[in-house]
Amino acid sequence: MDGGGRYLQPMTAYPAGHSVARAASGGRGAGASHFKKPSRIRKIFGVSRGVRRRAPGVPIEQRLPRFLGSGLALGFFSAVVGLGLWQGGHIDGFIRDYGEPHHAVARAVGLALEQVTISGISQMGENEVLAAAGLNSKLSLPFLDVNDLRERLERVPMIKSATVRKLYPNELVITLTEREAHGIWQNNGELFVIAADGTVIDLMQDERYLNLPFVVGEGANTRSKDYLALLEAAGPLKNRIRAGTLVAGRRWTLKMDNGMDVRLPELKAADALARLVKLENEQKILEKDVLAIDLRMADRVVVRLTEEAALARAEALKKKPMRGKGVDT
Repeated sequence: MDGGGRYLQPMTAYPAGHSVARAASGGRGAGASHFKKPSRIRKIFGVSRGVRRRAPGVPIEQRLPRFLGSGLALGFFSAVVGLGLWQGGHIDGFIRDYGEPHHAVARAVGLALEQVTISGISQMGENEVLAAAGLNSKLSLPFLDVNDLRERLERVPMIKSATVRKLYPNELVITLTEREAHGIWQNNGELFVIAADGTVIDLMQDERYLNLPFVVGEGANTRSKDYLALLEAAGPLKNRIRAGTLVAGRRWTLKMDNGMDVRLPELKAADALARLVKLENEQKILEKDVLAIDLRMADRVVVRLTEEAALARAEALKKKPMRGKGVDT
């Protein structure tokens, strides 16, 4: 056996009875001098090929992972510092000034969140997106959860979908798809921004939506497309229509820019608007002292005068001579 634990003699095992048979035959072939006794290792373990040889010893320092000592030292140091900050009541102040400790460490090694690229927005502002995602300068890129950021953004009513990607070492890329605001809906005294299909996007809190089509009444949000069709049918009067009120879920009453109401029929509302355009061209009806114009009957137009106009008309009728029998004096 050498220094490495290896046997110098061959470990080849012969079939049982092979050597004995050759000796009994009087040394035919190779002769009796070549007969060898089985080694001690075979007597103990059986066939030698089932025995594993020991490898030379490896120093323990070579078996340990690299930088294990440095990692343990750094972990111990971090634990001591964290415990000291916590017991001293400084941890809250540290978080307030520098952010969470793991983010602070990542920023210290050059992985701070320095740039956020936002695309796909037209109605929202960048600051709104950053606030909705909860992003600030105290965060680091490695510890940001992109799935959590995406879920936060998609909880914003204006945002239909969002994707978030990290670009190391310092950039976050956000791509948004917005819901398009198509109108404003007033219901029970509250104003809502709605999408084209009537879905409520958010409360009306921004003046930039003031020029959107304005519908009023229960269910008017889901009938906003009908109202938009009426605006197109109004032709030159389109810009003078300020709102449409859905009455009993069946017909529309239009509010003009001078406060006048135009009552439309349930059926053939576009034809009634064509009559209104004709009356305006021929008689300037929208310029008269009229509170409301009723176009629900196809063969006539009914108007409601203002109080002043009604009094003036009554006085004019009193002064007008009566026909028929004279008046007693």
